[in-house]
Amino acid sequence: MPRWLPRAVVLVLALIACFQLGSWAFHQLTGLLVNILIAFFLALAVEPAVARMSARGMRRGLATFLVFLGVFVAAVGFVVLLGSMLAGQIVAMVQGFPGYLDSVIGSINTTFHTKLSRLAIQDSLLHSDWLQKYVQNSATGVLDVSATVLGGLFRLLTVGLFSFYFAADGPRLRRALCSVLPPAKQSEVLRAWEIAVAKTGGYLYSRGLMALVSGIAHYVVFAVLDVPYAPALAVWVGLVSQFIPTIGTYLAGALPMLIAFPGSPWYALYVLGFVVVYQQFENYVLQPKLTAKTVDIHPAVAFGSVIAGTALLGAVGALIAIPAVATLQAFLGAYVKRYEVTEGASGAAGASGDPATPSPRPWRGRLPGPR
Repeated sequence: MPRWLPRAVVLVLALIACFQLGSWAFHQLTGLLVNILIAFFLALAVEPAVARMSARGMRRGLATFLVFLGVFVAAVGFVVLLGSMLAGQIVAMVQGFPGYLDSVIGSINTTFHTKLSRLAIQDSLLHSDWLQKYVQNSATGVLDVSATVLGGLFRLLTVGLFSFYFAADGPRLRRALCSVLPPAKQSEVLRAWEIAVAKTGGYLYSRGLMALVSGIAHYVVFAVLDVPYAPALAVWVGLVSQFIPTIGTYLAGALPMLIAFPGSPWYALYVLGFVVVYQQFENYVLQPKLTAKTVDIHPAVAFGSVIAGTALLGAVGALIAIPAVATLQAFLGAYVKRYEVTEGASGAAGASGDPATPSPRPWRGRLPGPR
């Protein structure tokens, strides 16, 4: 046996053990790493406001606290307003549901010459097997729902704390990162940081503009249809559809339909139709152009980055994909060497399809034939 073989076997086993341990630790810490990534982008988003307040003489920690306090108060006020509105609308729908059901049953009896009654339908539903099984399954799933809610609150608190620390200690964090790098690399890290702040701010700016346009358009439709709480519903549609990826559009459109349904079911269908039409307009016309201008990337690249981010990290990836790709593109653009386009390459293609290939001269000889 060669003398190096036992040592090589031990080394290979040690490497395999380290790889397995690292893979296990990475999978266990995936949730924490995603929370830190979200917190980092949130810190980049509030960095311009914090830096502006800090430049006027305010302590950076106090400036960060005031910015986060304003965001928190606005979010809580919005949730409370919508919660009270939704609760009142649900109570009104529950109170008016028997009358609506009586009218539907009367229409069915008149059309099909049946003898249905609301009391008989209610009694059959209350004593049905599937309803009892559904109630039992819902009772057993209360603990799961509670655990999910508590987990979401803990995750939100974790993201908030990390984003506050990143924003408050931004300069110290940059100095700590640059202290372990040579001077030539320090300027690159600072430039990448500034690009990330600018691109993240531009992305949020574009989302804010689209939320404003969406809110105004939906407010006009809600006001024409005389839907209750039209201003609050317009704000809801604008914010939720833009800042909650993937399912935000469906959540945004479901609430106005629910509010419009007690007044007239046709109004709910009109709201659904407008939401679908406007979503197509936003996806194919407004969003690609506006997002490409604010974050300076091609609309196709923006769309592809959202799909890739969703496949990798789900909703979080869809939310941060565009600013991350824009930051990477702007940072790597300084290292891509570009050349001047030659005249042949920039000219129009000829009939042969190759502008660089000269066309052959026409033949001017005489054809053979009788003299």
